[in-house]
Amino acid sequence: MIFKEDMGKKLKFFRRYKKIIGIGFLMIVVFFLLRLVNLTILPIFADEAIYLRWSQVMRTEPTLRFLPLSDGKQPLFMWLTIPFLKIFTNPLVSGRILSALAGLGSLIGLFLLSWELFKNKWLALVTSFFYAIVPFFVFFDRLALVDSLLAMFGIWLAWLSLRLARFVRLDLALITGIVLGLALITKSPAVFFALLLPLGIILTINWKKKIWSLLGFWIIVYLLGFGFYNFLLRLGPGFQMIALRNKDYVFTWQEILSHPLDPLKPHLGDLASWLPNLLTWPILLLIILGIYFAFKKNWLIAFFLFAWFAFPLLVQSTFAKVFTPRYILFTIWPLVIFAAIAFDFLFNQLNQMKKRLGRNLYLALSLVLFFLLVSSCLKYDWLLLTNPEKAPLPRNLRNGHLEEWTAGQGLKESAAFLKERALTNQVFVGTEGFFGTLPDGLQLYLEGTPNIRVIGVGWPVNEVHQSLINSLVDNEVYLLVNQSRLKIQTEQNGLRLIEEYPKAVWPDGHRDKLLLFQLDKDYWLEKNQNEKVF
Repeated sequence: MIFKEDMGKKLKFFRRYKKIIGIGFLMIVVFFLLRLVNLTILPIFADEAIYLRWSQVMRTEPTLRFLPLSDGKQPLFMWLTIPFLKIFTNPLVSGRILSALAGLGSLIGLFLLSWELFKNKWLALVTSFFYAIVPFFVFFDRLALVDSLLAMFGIWLAWLSLRLARFVRLDLALITGIVLGLALITKSPAVFFALLLPLGIILTINWKKKIWSLLGFWIIVYLLGFGFYNFLLRLGPGFQMIALRNKDYVFTWQEILSHPLDPLKPHLGDLASWLPNLLTWPILLLIILGIYFAFKKNWLIAFFLFAWFAFPLLVQSTFAKVFTPRYILFTIWPLVIFAAIAFDFLFNQLNQMKKRLGRNLYLALSLVLFFLLVSSCLKYDWLLLTNPEKAPLPRNLRNGHLEEWTAGQGLKESAAFLKERALTNQVFVGTEGFFGTLPDGLQLYLEGTPNIRVIGVGWPVNEVHQSLINSLVDNEVYLLVNQSRLKIQTEQNGLRLIEEYPKAVWPDGHRDKLLLFQLDKDYWLEKNQNEKVF
């Protein structure tokens, strides 16, 4: 009897919300298509190589589970990547799948937050739909970087801040504290979430009656969140490196006061370039209209959303030494809610004209308006999924992910060649640099392969490193280096080119290449026949 009643309630729920459930399902399908199709078409990026290599090492050696602290990085993303390394043979897929799932968490969180703010199911669906298709989020949800995970925690903390302020419950305080702790062990900018959490009180009815109870619960949230962060990360060596490395990314107060408009002015110029590009102009215009409509209709809700966007962004623009689109990803999500507000307003206006226009003309205008608003996003997304080199990425994104040494074209192919050679020979490989795309990116694909040893030999490569020459005694020896960092004549140094892997073309027409060389043992024997070189 109880089972029948439960089934009846569930069927009634599905009948009542079948349209929303159907649209939501289709939206999730679109989301995964835009995140997972051709997931590895973009070459591995330097930071991806570092994070994934850490994950591999931590998986293999449990005593190194806090390895990222050695570089001042919080380890949650790397910890979460470890289970995926057991599922997928390609480590790059493992990290990028995790980011895509974090993006799904953001999509669900935005639906809940929009519903909490407006109690409008269609506006909430539109918000999530915009998140699914906007190139800013599509691009970064397809990369094995911590920023999508950080953005997800920010969205959920914004929603939890509202729930806690409205219902003032201990369980909500405990959940909020745990989520804050997880955000803090993801990346340092999570401190902005902690500062913004009390803002939920401005949307609370009778807040004066709740303020003292809320103060107690906020204390619980902060004690739990920061306690979780301090207790857990202090278990590993190198906790102090987080604070030390954070200083490398920000100017001090004294430095800012000595040049108050630098970096603020150039960073604002960067934003003026990035936002129209990665959001697309139609969505940006919707956002501007949405901000206006939101402040006009309910300025408290508008202020709440705008603060979660503008406060971290303004602080970073003022203090950050390093400023790229991915460093502001966690601040961008309120903009899709503003875009949804404008979208909802425009279609409501069109709906009011339905009788005057007639059914056919109304449908035609609705489709045209919808197409105009989303076509730019979908065109951009299509290029990201099929031909990233033709996508109109901002200059610094294109440069870092496709053109420079930070882009890892050819690493997987080089690893496949070296694995084949290692089946019958001892292989020794030197790479430019010590950290980053090389050697981490190569080691990532060679993990667990016997008969291969990889070392970094520094950059730029001004000479054939002595360790490579010495290893010629009983190894096949190779050098993997980007052409832009190779400063020697190859033929005059006993380097025989095996393969080259071109990167994307720069605006001036030149292109860098990843070069795989083999050291010619006969050359070095002849060159050093009178010297004891190896």
